[in-house]
Amino acid sequence: MFVPAATGFATAFALILAIGAQNAFVLRQGLARSHVFWLCLLCATSDAILITAGVLGFGVIVTLYPMLPQIMAWGGAAFLIVYGALRLWAAWKGEYAMQLSGQSASLWGTLATGAAFTWLNPHVYLDTLGLVGAVSTQYTDVAEKTAFGVGAVTSSFVFFFSLGYGARLLAPVMQSARAWRILDVLIGLVMWALAAKLIS
Repeated sequence: MFVPAATGFATAFALILAIGAQNAFVLRQGLARSHVFWLCLLCATSDAILITAGVLGFGVIVTLYPMLPQIMAWGGAAFLIVYGALRLWAAWKGEYAMQLSGQSASLWGTLATGAAFTWLNPHVYLDTLGLVGAVSTQYTDVAEKTAFGVGAVTSSFVFFFSLGYGARLLAPVMQSARAWRILDVLIGLVMWALAAKLIS
């Protein structure tokens, strides 16, 4: 069972590793030390649900509804454009007293944004329902397929919690409003680049 589990872990980890909107948001919250545990749990659990669905073969939904990816792409792009604009606006205003003092946004606001980054991102569905699901088809034995799925889900938990809590290593660098402004500019531009990629 080790080989399918390791394959599942490596496959999911490679797909999640790419810098995306969800990862950038988790990184930012990790730097702010704001609701890190609950946000990482939300992202990892959401991925676990989608990976499980992909391994069970629910990727066929896209075949049944061919317009779904396009609808999701436009919805996701709209969200990324708005969030990117908010980050650039925050950088322009330069008001980071809350971050520098250790205060944080509300838990529910953070989780709602994290959920939007997860469930409105069509790439998440492509990676989990499509690619992870496709790789899992090489295992016809139920035990091996289960091991593959467990490995992939474990990978998601390891990645998000490592990213969220590992961001604290950069905390000494983030002790000035200038550093937060640079981070928000970079995140804003990444969001807009991802939005352009979605609708191109």
